[in-house]
Amino acid sequence: MNGRSGFSPTIVPAKLSLTPDGTPYSPDYDDVYHSAAGGLEQSRHVFLGGNELPGNWQGRDAFVIVETGFGLGLNFLATWQAWKNDPRPCRKLHFVSFEKHPFAAGDLATAHGRWPELASLSAELRRQWPVLAAGCHRLNFENDCLSLTLFLGEATTLLPQLAAVADAFFLDGFSPAKNPELWSKSFLAALTRLATPGATLATWSVAGEVCETLASGGWTLERRKGFGHKREMLTGRHGISRSSAPRDRRAVIVGAGLAGTSCAERLAARGWEIQLVERAEEPAQFASGNPAGVLRPLPSMDDNYLARLTRAAYLHGRRHLQALSAAGLPVSWQACGVLHLARDPENEENQRLLVERQMPSADYLSFVDQEEAMTLAGHPVTSGGWWFPGGGWVDPGSLCRANLQRHPGRIRQLFGRTVDRMERTEDGWCVMDARGSLIASAPVLILANAADARRLLPRLDLTLRVARGQVNYLAQERAAPPNIVVCRLGYVTPAINGMRSFGASFVKDNEEEGINVAESRGNLARLEFMLPGFAKDIAAESLAGRSGLRAMTLDRLPLIGALPEVNADLAAAAGATQLGEFPRQSGLFGVLGLGARGLIWATLAAELLAAGLEGEPLPLERELVGAVDPARFLLRSLRRGSASRTRAMRDDL
Repeated sequence: MNGRSGFSPTIVPAKLSLTPDGTPYSPDYDDVYHSAAGGLEQSRHVFLGGNELPGNWQGRDAFVIVETGFGLGLNFLATWQAWKNDPRPCRKLHFVSFEKHPFAAGDLATAHGRWPELASLSAELRRQWPVLAAGCHRLNFENDCLSLTLFLGEATTLLPQLAAVADAFFLDGFSPAKNPELWSKSFLAALTRLATPGATLATWSVAGEVCETLASGGWTLERRKGFGHKREMLTGRHGISRSSAPRDRRAVIVGAGLAGTSCAERLAARGWEIQLVERAEEPAQFASGNPAGVLRPLPSMDDNYLARLTRAAYLHGRRHLQALSAAGLPVSWQACGVLHLARDPENEENQRLLVERQMPSADYLSFVDQEEAMTLAGHPVTSGGWWFPGGGWVDPGSLCRANLQRHPGRIRQLFGRTVDRMERTEDGWCVMDARGSLIASAPVLILANAADARRLLPRLDLTLRVARGQVNYLAQERAAPPNIVVCRLGYVTPAINGMRSFGASFVKDNEEEGINVAESRGNLARLEFMLPGFAKDIAAESLAGRSGLRAMTLDRLPLIGALPEVNADLAAAAGATQLGEFPRQSGLFGVLGLGARGLIWATLAAELLAAGLEGEPLPLERELVGAVDPARFLLRSLRRGSASRTRAMRDDL
C-alpha cells in the first residue's frame, strides 16, 4: 500500500480575470464564475434556496454539503453566513468542495472585496487558506463547529476518494459545454452514491443530459425559477429523509503523548467526554518528551502514499498549531523553515528534478543551490537541497499540554494509573489496574500507547516494532546560526530555551534506557555531515541528551482506526476481500505506530479517527485511509494465503 499513487501533485492556480462588467472570468474555460447579476445573490437563490437551507439543517446534529466547484468560495461564504445567522443551526456543519485551479489568497481578497458584508468571513477563510498542494485540506472554523474539507486537484479523480455521506449537493462549476467532466454520467453517479436518504441537490444547469442522468440515479427533480438571465434552475431530492439517532459520546483513551492528547482534543472539540489514562504523572513523558521535534513533509518523485500522507499531515498540523496559538494556549513552536540538504550529488539532482516536475507552491517547497543553502543555514554546507519555508520545530510536550487545555471540563486526566488489562463489556470497554480495580469505562476505547498496546492485545499482531532514538543537546553559547532547522540524515534545531537539539539515532529492537555514548558519537557525526566544522572539539562524553522508544510498523505508516477482531487463525476474516469487510472489535480503536514521525502524524490521525467516529466526511482520500488502516497487514496475509492455496490447487490439477 506504500507504492505509487497515480495522483498528480501539481496544482496550477487560477488567475483572476474580469469581464468588462467586472464579473470574474476564467480564460482557460471561457466562462464566468458566477452570474453577472450577482455572485452572492446567485449563491443564496440557487444553492441555499434550492436546497431549502437553512431549514433542512435546523434541529440536526450534523449536516454535510458537497460542492463540485469551489471557485471563488462564494457558495461557502454564503452558507457560512446563513449558518452563523441561523437561530437554530445544526451543531456541526461540514462543507466539502473540489477545485482543480484554486485561487491564491490575494486574488480571493480582491474578488471578495465586492461584498463588504462578507469581509470578516473572507478574512478568516484567507487566514487559514491552505498551501496550494494537491490532496485533501481540512479547515476548521467557529470553534470546530464548521469545517471546510477542500480537495485540490482533478475532481473526477478525487471524488471517488471522498469518504462521506452528503445531505445536500451544490452542483456548480463551469457549464457542461465548457467543463463536461463535472457533469458526466460517471461523475454524477459517483455523487449520487454519497447521498443520504432524503438528500437534496440544486444547480443552475437544466441541461437535458444532466436532468436525464440525475433522474436515472433516483433523484426526483423539479425545475424552479432561475436567477439572473437563467429562466430556470434545477432542484432534486433523493429517497426518504432519515432522522439522526442520539449517540453516547464517551471514550477512554490510553496514553497521553502526542497521539493520545491529540485524540482527546479532537473528540472533545466535538462534545465528547474523555477519560485519558496515563501511567506517568504528566503528559508527554515517553516518546513525545523530546524538547523539540521537526515539522516537515517527506516528498517523493512518484508522490507515493508516504509523501501524500506526510504532506497532508504537515499542512494540517500547521493549521492546528496556528489555531492553538490564536486561542492563547501555551504551545511552543516556530515556523523558522526547514532546510533538507541533499546527501550526495545524485540525491541533489533528484531533489532538483522533483521540484521542477511537480512545480509545488513556493510557500510549500522549493529547491535551493549550495550557495542559497549556505545563506539560509548561516554556515558552510556542501550541497543544496529542499527548502520548506513553512516548516520548523515544535516542543511536543507543550503541544500535548495545549491539547489538554483547549476544552476545559471535557477531558478527565487519570494520570499515574497503569492499565494492566482491558475487557469488553455489554456497554463498551473497561480498563483495570494490576489489582483488578476499575480505572475507567466507556463505549469507546482508544489505544494511543505505542508499543505498550502489544501487551494489552497479546493475541493480535499489530506489526509494531520498537526502535530506540537518542537526541543530544548543545548549549546556546556554542554558536548562533543556524536559526533554522537543518536536516541531512539527521537534524539540528535552532537554540530553543538556551539549548540546541541534534540527532537522532535509530536502533531497531533496542529498548535500553539512558544515554549511550556511542550514539552520542553517531549524532556528532550526523551534525558534522550537516554542518562541516560545527561539531569540532565537542566530546561525546560531555553531551547531555535524552533517549526514547519509537513504535513503528513494517511499512512505516501509522495504524489509525478500528482494530481488527482477534483471531489467531484469521478464520473469521476468511471471506474478507476488502478492508471494509474485515471484522473489527466493536468500539476498539487505535492510533499507533507513529514511529519517529509522531509530531507529523498525530494531529491529522486524531482528526481522521474523530471524523470516523462521528460519521463525518473524512479528512483524507479513501486510498490514504486504507493505507493507514490497522487491518491492512492481516488482509495482505489473507490475500497471500488465498493466492498460495490457489497455486496449490492449480498444481494438483
